[in-house]
Amino acid sequence: MAKQQTEVRDLQEGSYVMIDDAACKINSYSTAKPGKHGSAKARIEAEGVFDGKKRSLSQPVDAKIWVPIIDRKQGQVVSVDGDDMQVMDLETYETITMRVPEDADVSPDDEIEYLELEDQRKIV
Repeated sequence: MAKQQTEVRDLQEGSYVMIDDAACKINSYSTAKPGKHGSAKARIEAEGVFDGKKRSLSQPVDAKIWVPIIDRKQGQVVSVDGDDMQVMDLETYETITMRVPEDADVSPDDEIEYLELEDQRKIV
């Protein structure tokens, strides 16, 4: 999986983080001051990018954490068949099959933007 390691203090709202081996987008990030018996702690509330589940994490700010490298790509819809659609990547001209989101109204020749992490893809 494409990921890199960083310190918890370097994270911010809107960035991505790995929680429970799932790529998540950070919704809220807060820190608590260092106390008598320990270092400062960070509390992260995040939502899974591909599964939509809410997750939380509490770590010391100097701890190391994995951050996924998610590619944002452009594609063109080739065909729509029920709940699936064929999308051609505009850089590599590779054709991939993706699920049509329930709230999206797509038709052939539409250009879309999607996120990709290894074999997982999601329309933005």
